[in-house]
Amino acid sequence: MPRVPGVVVAGAQSGVGKTTVSTGLVAALVHRGLSVQPFKAGPDYIDSSYLALAAGRPCRNLDSWMMPADALRESYVRAVAGADLAVVEGVMGLFDGHPREVGAGTTADVAKLLGLPVLLVINVSHLAQSAAALVKGYAELDPDLRVVGVIANNVGGPGHGSLVKAAVEGNAGLPVVGCLSRREDLVLLERHLGLVPTDEGRLASDYLERLAEHIGSSIELEAVLRLAEKALPVAESASGAWPNEPVAQRTRLAIARDEAFCFYYQDNLDLLGAHGAELAFFSPLRDRSLPQNCAGLYLGGGFPELFAATLAANHAMLSAVREAIRAGMPTYAECGGLMYLCQSLADPEGRVYPMAGVLPARALMIGRRIALGYAEARALTDGPLLAAGERARGHEFHWSGLAEPFAAADSAYALEDGRLEGYRQGNLVASYVHLHFASNARLAPNFVASCAAWGARRC
Repeated sequence: MPRVPGVVVAGAQSGVGKTTVSTGLVAALVHRGLSVQPFKAGPDYIDSSYLALAAGRPCRNLDSWMMPADALRESYVRAVAGADLAVVEGVMGLFDGHPREVGAGTTADVAKLLGLPVLLVINVSHLAQSAAALVKGYAELDPDLRVVGVIANNVGGPGHGSLVKAAVEGNAGLPVVGCLSRREDLVLLERHLGLVPTDEGRLASDYLERLAEHIGSSIELEAVLRLAEKALPVAESASGAWPNEPVAQRTRLAIARDEAFCFYYQDNLDLLGAHGAELAFFSPLRDRSLPQNCAGLYLGGGFPELFAATLAANHAMLSAVREAIRAGMPTYAECGGLMYLCQSLADPEGRVYPMAGVLPARALMIGRRIALGYAEARALTDGPLLAAGERARGHEFHWSGLAEPFAAADSAYALEDGRLEGYRQGNLVASYVHLHFASNARLAPNFVASCAAWGARRC
């Protein structure tokens, strides 16, 4: 394929401002008339929503632990088609990833797989000349990684910025392409799972414009574009996850998407569509019924606990979902979707609301993080996504739990750490694990085929 310029915006550590810098960089470049394709390294959904909003294009997740290398490259190549530039926001620190598999799932690994140069964001609020030692260590740790420039965040003023720039450029040999002062009006809202998703509409209407102006005046955009030209061509590779030839639509799939349910890997949706599913989005908060003529249901993650009262008040939708599942409609529910299917859901204040009543459990907020990390799931029985014994990879991150654990006989998966997880009965699979469909090439076509077969029997 033709080479597309691109750059990875990585952090020396979590909390250095990667999302603000990456989002602002995308917005500033779009304001210059460029078509920018955003990506997020790692499994995070919320950062992706900011990048997508800034770019006006869907943001894809690139995770070298959840995705085979060929699938990661194929996802990247497909997404950058027609773009002028790719911007990849990193995850955690540059070399942080899977806790037991060195290098897997790291920003550095993604950059190397795609041949992309790296811009390193550092927090210099308590550093001056010492920033050079930090940068030099990150730049030289992995000789196969190309760190090509530095962005200094939380600079105290012009004099402080000059000290940092002179030290880094003189001692680490890398250009400092931006010095950003802290702007309280550009700090993003956070809560228990991280940033507040853009889907909730709480971002000020002029936020991106103000952020783009700040980034555009503080970062040398021309220098960034020159460094992005150092991107290497990415060889096209058929991973097997996407079909080699176009597949005709053969079924219609209802997908919950609103403020309460907004956590989806874009590749999951793309793969379902590529294998013949028409995607029909609906809102469990506002719609009164499922989309017409659907033969499958996908309930993604999100924040149902923050909208529990509204979800519970929509009796028509709860009934429609319950009846569809009881009729055998193939259904995949993950994390927030699982909570929605429980008998009830207790919100963060302990108020209890009735939910769809499909699963034999009550969901409640624990008040602390229950799970955070990668998960490899092995299907215990044949289901609409996986056959017994097949494996897929994903990620868990939740503060909720179940008052009653599912019976072992009803568990959907055995996880690599020995836990039984999720629930499967008939054509229903519900789990706290967010699966990445590119982790197993059979996931998407299996689910589409299950929906098509069920729909054909209903006709």
